[in-house]
Formats: sequence, structure tokens, C-alpha cells
Amino acid sequence: MLREFKEFAMKGNVVDMAVGIVIGAAFGAIVTSLVADLIMPVIGAITGGLDFSNRFLLLREGTPPGPYATLAAAKAAGAATINIGNFIGLIINFVIVAFALFLVIKAMNSARKTPPPAPAAPPAPSAEQKLLTEIRDLLRAGR
Repeated sequence: MLREFKEFAMKGNVVDMAVGIVIGAAFGAIVTSLVADLIMPVIGAITGGLDFSNRFLLLREGTPPGPYATLAAAKAAGAATINIGNFIGLIINFVIVAFALFLVIKAMNSARKTPPPAPAAPPAPSAEQKLLTEIRDLLRAGR
């Protein structure tokens, strides 16, 4: 059983998958920073200073009771919340990651496609074929 596991783990596909997962995690962190640090502030500026990270619905107040200015304050008080702003940020993350993966896969697929080979030129007729063609032409001319 140990030998089978070693063979499985050493296959190229498993190693490729592991590398992909590590790169994907790093890419996810980059996209999260892109959304949180660049995109959401721009959206907030367009919407008049709306900070999506602090958008939440209060389900149950904590101790001390609200109102809570930020999501962190509500969490610190032990309030139950639905975090709408975080959800919107995650949707934007997903769309960006999905689009980036689409572009990468599209580029890989177009790189894999090789143009069909040009048809080979027909081989030159052999000496025998040339002789037979001449005989045919002479017979036709004699008729």
C-alpha cells in the first residue's frame, strides 16, 4: 500500500496539481488585495464614501447593545450579523478570478493549437510515369 501511494504521489499529474494549488492560493491572495485595496475603495468613492466592508444586517444585538458603527464593533459585542459587504467583496473576487482563469485557459488552448500542416507537394513523376505519359500522348496524337 505504501508503494502504491508513492507511485501515485510521484506521478506528474499529482505534482502539477500541487503546484497549481499553491500558485492558485497565491493568486487568490493577490486578487483579494486587488479587490479590497483597489476596486472597493473606487466603488466606495463612486457611491459617495460607502464602505462595503462595514455593510451588515444586525440579526441580534450583543452586549453592549447597538447601534454599531463598524462590523468589527458588532463582532466585538457578540452581535449576530449578516455580512453583506463581505459577501459583495467575495463575489467580486470570484468574478475576477474566474475571468483571469478564463483568459489563462484561453491563452493555453490557443498556444496548444498548431496550425494544420500544409499539404505536401505531390511527388515529381518517376521516369517510368514520364515515359508512359509520352506514349499515351503519342497514341492520342496518332488517332
